[in-house]
Amino acid sequence: MKHEVQDFLHYLTIERGLSNNTILSYKRDLKQYVSFLEETCKIKQADQIQRVHIMQFLHHLNDSGRSVSTSARMLSTIRAFHQFLVREYNVKQDASLHIETPKKERKLPKVLSGDEVEALLDLKGNDPLTVRNRAMLEVLYATGLRVTELLSLTMNDLHLTMGFVRCMGKGSKERIIPLGSHAQDAVEMYLNKARPALMKKRQEDAVFLNHHGRPMTRQGFWKILKAIARDKGIKKEITPHTLRHSFATHLLENGADLRAVQEMLGHADISTTQIYTHVSKSRLKDIYKNFHPRA
Repeated sequence: MKHEVQDFLHYLTIERGLSNNTILSYKRDLKQYVSFLEETCKIKQADQIQRVHIMQFLHHLNDSGRSVSTSARMLSTIRAFHQFLVREYNVKQDASLHIETPKKERKLPKVLSGDEVEALLDLKGNDPLTVRNRAMLEVLYATGLRVTELLSLTMNDLHLTMGFVRCMGKGSKERIIPLGSHAQDAVEMYLNKARPALMKKRQEDAVFLNHHGRPMTRQGFWKILKAIARDKGIKKEITPHTLRHSFATHLLENGADLRAVQEMLGHADISTTQIYTHVSKSRLKDIYKNFHPRA
């Protein structure tokens, strides 16, 4: 079924416009799925796949110690693949129909307190790397961008005089996000003083560059963030997504409209955004317990 898988991945890339990271995730999932079908179920052709084979694969994932979240993601991939087979390969029946998605616990995202955010963003120094790091963190917290979206920003995406950035999110959906004054000042300082020094006479369209003058990578940003959090004495486990979670939670805590937050985050479904309302309620309970004399 290699040919069908390749066609499906091509469809996701060209027609759906999904990111490289998403395509790689689909590819990894389908490699495991197809290998199981061929080796365990002795399936050679797509039209031989039945519901029982998919159930066997899901049981295999469970027996292998895979998390419920992983199984749910795998099933989502399988469904999309089988829908493609029915549509493009004239496979008569979608074998993935009516298979219930494994129930997964919805964990509340970890967020930083206001003081922790202030500490993280309070970077001293005017050398090019510090100025760049301050600008990246300010933009990430000010906009709630995903780290991939942040590092994909080009010079044409910045509209500093108007106070916003343009972002191409998942599925190539464009959104416009306001840029706060602190982030705007940090970016202007970076563009005027740090970026020219980092470019080293190279020509790069990406906004944020590494010390070689090339576009910053996710791995590079991750190392920078961990080092800054460690230096600032932040004990919480922190990832690039932590600032996105903090952005949304702090907006809602201060009275922002849920639909507006959904728009800025680029969530297709508002139910995804609603998780942050639960975070806000959880934090309120903690405040009550800590400070009410009769809690």
